[in-house]
Amino acid sequence: MTTELNRDTLTVAMITRNEEKAIGKVLADIRRVVPDADVLVVDSSTDRTAEIAAELGARVIKQFPPRGYGPAMDTALRSGLGQVVVTLDCDDTYPAERIPELARLILDQGYDVVDGSRLQSKPAAMPWLNYLANWGFALMASALFFCRLTDLHSGMRAYRKSVIDGLQYHPRGAALPVELLLRPLKMGKRLKVVFIEYRERIGQTTMRPLESAWWTLRRIVNVRFS
Repeated sequence: MTTELNRDTLTVAMITRNEEKAIGKVLADIRRVVPDADVLVVDSSTDRTAEIAAELGARVIKQFPPRGYGPAMDTALRSGLGQVVVTLDCDDTYPAERIPELARLILDQGYDVVDGSRLQSKPAAMPWLNYLANWGFALMASALFFCRLTDLHSGMRAYRKSVIDGLQYHPRGAALPVELLLRPLKMGKRLKVVFIEYRERIGQTTMRPLESAWWTLRRIVNVRFS
């Protein structure tokens, strides 16, 4: 018997900043596969992203002026109503149709974190430099944490809400998904990796590669040796 996916069991959480070109499509994709889930948007936009999300039935938390990716993600995770929080980037790069699978791996099979890895092979939508950096950092973390990891930066993950509630991490700074994956692993929580499709984004990226690389290394070392 599979668990029903509704507001009590599942929150789909996204952080947004000027995503008005993509928000409508992404929310429609989510509602198609999990129509009764709690859908949460933490928004720092200057365009109509928040208004569109609210019109389409999402629960919107405004974070303005922007405080950065980490604090926004922290708010999204802590504010989930469901037993599971599935994160998703609001740029149409991730397959919303996989949300039920990720959620039920936690609800029905007992995992604590499910990582939607983009890196079974190099995605066509990912530049070679990004791919090689992701591959190298994943290899480093695999050696340090004695667990085969493939994607430390995925924007599509499922987290058991009770694990998030008990997790202490540092939201400020780039590359927070690295810490959100490694801290539960260090605590002995059950991790499942599933490979997912990664598509061309709608809109412009705001990622800063050098800053992200520095924070990735910093978070790997801090979690491993703290």
